[in-house]
Amino acid sequence: MTAAVSVLAFNLHPLAWAVLLVATAMYAVAIRNPAFAVNPRQAWAFLGAVGVLLVALTWPLADLAAHHLLVALVVQRLLLLLAAPPLLLMSVPTALVVRATRPAPIDGAVRFCSRPVPAIALVTVIAIATLTTPAVDGQASLAAVRALLNVTLLGAGVVLWLPVLRPLPGSPAMTALGRAGYLVVQSILPSFLAVVWIFARHPLYAVYAHTGRTFGMSPLLDQQIAGFVAKLTTIFVLWSVAFVIVHRAEARPDDDTPLTWADVERHLERVDRRARRRAALPLPSMRGGHAGGGIGPGGRDGGTGGRPRTHGSSGSDTRPDDRPDERSDNRPDEPGTG
Repeated sequence: MTAAVSVLAFNLHPLAWAVLLVATAMYAVAIRNPAFAVNPRQAWAFLGAVGVLLVALTWPLADLAAHHLLVALVVQRLLLLLAAPPLLLMSVPTALVVRATRPAPIDGAVRFCSRPVPAIALVTVIAIATLTTPAVDGQASLAAVRALLNVTLLGAGVVLWLPVLRPLPGSPAMTALGRAGYLVVQSILPSFLAVVWIFARHPLYAVYAHTGRTFGMSPLLDQQIAGFVAKLTTIFVLWSVAFVIVHRAEARPDDDTPLTWADVERHLERVDRRARRRAALPLPSMRGGHAGGGIGPGGRDGGTGGRPRTHGSSGSDTRPDDRPDERSDNRPDEPGTG
């Protein structure tokens, strides 16, 4: 009983509360602008995202994840990857997205991450890297490392959902089957470590390999349960979304995502940026009179003024008519001379 009480000792987590309160205040101020007005669905999505982040980053889940249970760390990661990011993306008004992503570097980065292959690669690398032994040990011992990993996971969750929700104007479009297939792949690759946890014979992380039991679970049992939770929850969530996407596409086969003015405007901005970059490139040299004989000014052969060259003249300006008659010295004498 005493061990359970120490595990559940209250911790305020003031930094997490402060960040979320500031973010909520900034969102409330932004949507008061008529240009960034939101509908009730978007407002509730933002409140839902804030609630999910409070559960993931404060007591008791954050404390259990940092020091006591691997399964708690898995639940925290699932909230940061699968729950909070789509709610945040759905809560942002399109006009705010347009303004925030207008700079070319931001537009290029978000557009790159909106493609399926880069998104799968980024999410897989981040998901695996943040579960390495040094990363898990570091988040258990240093609050700064823990905060950095949480922000990184939240960003990876945003990347995961970008190709599906497409909040960026002019982002690459996928068919319903394409988005469903993308979600299936995302459910398999980033969570393959869960299989290792399930079949491992000993605890893999020293921070969770403590003596004794937490809530009646040994460290090995905690690790095995974490593997099942990670794998099954990821498959259930992403496959459910994929099924809904395909079902809606079958029910309304002609209901494609409409082209909006924001998409057209962003395409025009990208064309204009490309045109300005081309105009800034230096033009190739157009000088005439190259050694090999090029086309000079006026379309004439460079260095000869348009007149034909003779063989072996090496660019000389001698015409055939101006050469001495070489045959005059070798002609036979005419009869009656000499």
